[in-house]
Amino acid sequence: MGSTSAENNGTGGTGTSGVGRRDLIRRSAALGLISVPAMSLLSACASGGGGDDDGDSGQGKTSKSNPFGVQKGSKLDVVIFKGGYGDDYAKAWEASYKQKLGITSTHTGTQEITGKLQPRFNAGNPPDIVDDSGAQQIKVDVLYKNGQLLDLAPVLDAPSVDDPSKKVRDMIIPGTLDAGMQEGKIVALNYIYTVWGLWYSGKLFKDKGWEPPKTWDDFIAICQDAKKQGIGGLAHQGKYPYYINVAIMDMIAKKGGLDAMKAIDNLDPKAFVGSEAAQAGVEAIYEVVEKGLLMPGTNGLTHTESQTRWNQYKAAFITCGSWLENEQLKQTPADFDMKFLPMPLLPDSELPFEAIRAGSGEPFIIPSKAKNLAGAKEFMRRMLSKEWSTLFAKEANSLTILKDGVDPTVQLRPGTQSTVEASKAAGDNTFRYLYTEWYSEMGAAIEAASNELMAKRIQPKEWLKRCQAAVDKQAKDPSSKKNHRD
Repeated sequence: MGSTSAENNGTGGTGTSGVGRRDLIRRSAALGLISVPAMSLLSACASGGGGDDDGDSGQGKTSKSNPFGVQKGSKLDVVIFKGGYGDDYAKAWEASYKQKLGITSTHTGTQEITGKLQPRFNAGNPPDIVDDSGAQQIKVDVLYKNGQLLDLAPVLDAPSVDDPSKKVRDMIIPGTLDAGMQEGKIVALNYIYTVWGLWYSGKLFKDKGWEPPKTWDDFIAICQDAKKQGIGGLAHQGKYPYYINVAIMDMIAKKGGLDAMKAIDNLDPKAFVGSEAAQAGVEAIYEVVEKGLLMPGTNGLTHTESQTRWNQYKAAFITCGSWLENEQLKQTPADFDMKFLPMPLLPDSELPFEAIRAGSGEPFIIPSKAKNLAGAKEFMRRMLSKEWSTLFAKEANSLTILKDGVDPTVQLRPGTQSTVEASKAAGDNTFRYLYTEWYSEMGAAIEAASNELMAKRIQPKEWLKRCQAAVDKQAKDPSSKKNHRD
């Protein structure tokens, strides 16, 4: 996922604590997908604004095996964010689509999502299906408000490719549709199971005799020891403050529990100012800044620049989502032994150390003005088949939101395997913010405040004020009342 992936922005189970995770673990164990009997695939689809099917030029005769009436010989315009997962998986999908349905594809793999697609949306000539992800993602809430997204309910209610007696939505991990939801409708299919948190090198830790920290004091101690040895403590992708917000927001959720997280999503007047958890979380991260424990130069680096220096053992920790391993394949030493770590705990935290932000990332959308709506809907239906889910796992080293979605012969790499172990340990203790999907303007304001904080231009008290101001501004928007977490 390049720079911010769906949660890109971290997002995780249902909006509560990760519904269906135990089932997921059992299923993965049965699959024998990895040596660890645990896995969960989380949060995905959402349905939203605009778009009916009238005038669909790709519409032909419907049948049980062709519920949308896809026309053989029609063409599909596919745009894929070519970030951490690459785009080979989509090329494999398109080859299968052509072979089985006789539909050819125009394939674009790019990181310039906004640059290439905004003019097309503006002109009423969007692609048919888009992986709308990365640092230059066109924000889903903005597209939805402009009536530019298809409501995905017809796809989710269509017969499953693998078991036509069931709907597509019945084949998806429970609770995984939340991240793509706008005002109660599903308008984006967040396809990839993702966890967010800290990462470290198993080799470096073994060489230095460090134990993965479970408490914040132990985390700070390792960062201090690293600094003495000429190694940065914490690296972050400074030009994209989304990443450091993974750490800050995780600290808030783990300190104050799900209520502290939901207060932010629900635009509470005390979401930040007046929240003990928010104050404790941001002060903890600022401690790293104040004590000079950041990797030198990290505030001015892009995601790949910071991540590459971390791969070069120039920092003990980095914040990221689970696309990190794929994104850094070429830069990661063979014996690096990439590992995932939940955020360490502050004293008297409501959630346990094992709790993680987990959910779905990589939002796929169908524009309401797509020329081949039938072809796009059928393509998405097949994305949620075991065949295409397995193709994705083989090409992208990651799991999807489909139950039992990967052939047991597929083996995942060490970092991804460590997320499987973390998911098993977390059990039902997962959480996921939704403000990043619901309120992109507010999210950007919080990121801007975090950028100032990490550069030491403001202190925690001012950070809290700016974040609360962003919440209060968003709360004045009447449409905000249509999004709420219980």
